Amino acid sequence: MIVGQVLLDFGDGFFLRQADAGDHAALCMVCLRTGDAGADATWREDDPTLMGHIYAVPYQVFASEYAFVVDGPQGVAGYLLGALDTAAFYHRLETDWYPVLQGRVFDPGPDRSNWKGSDWARHAVHHANLSVPEALAAYPSHGHIDLLPEARGRGIGRRSMHFLESRLAASGSTGLFLDVHPRNSKAQHFYAVLGYEHVASASSPTGSAFMAKQLAP
Repeated sequence: MIVGQVLLDFGDGFFLRQADAGDHAALCMVCLRTGDAGADATWREDDPTLMGHIYAVPYQVFASEYAFVVDGPQGVAGYLLGALDTAAFYHRLETDWYPVLQGRVFDPGPDRSNWKGSDWARHAVHHANLSVPEALAAYPSHGHIDLLPEARGRGIGRRSMHFLESRLAASGSTGLFLDVHPRNSKAQHFYAVLGYEHVASASSPTGSAFMAKQLAP
């Protein structure tokens, strides 16, 4: 059964639609199953929803007009997320989102040798880096896309990214950046094919590699 308007029909039962509040659990599931540099992170996490509440759910809450899910024959099989104004979005996270998460999870402390399970994510909640590197000043928007294995190799990623770029450009954005895990070479190649280039920044957080693209109005 199709829930919500079909924005892009990918064929074979896969389509893109707007995400809504009822998709929060699915957003967390996709985030978990792609959270190990694109691979399934279920094996390492003891809190299966925390990654999603850091990297996916806030977009549906604070940037819902750029929050989409890829539905498939078995249900949600991916998401496409974006924020028009990164600085403003990060400010909302700082004031309205992370304080709530901080009340939910403990701070495991700075000693990584003592971390277990999702402690790395708990630490990130209490010590979030929400600054935008100066090197990304020309790219005011940012986005995320994650697809489960069954949705890959179908052109869904390429068409979805073009869709997000068009939506952001139509809203006045002049550039889009992506935060890619340095070990995720497949994702970096995928974005490079779409015209994204690496942006070096001395202030990049650990575990981040930025790629960016100018958008034409």
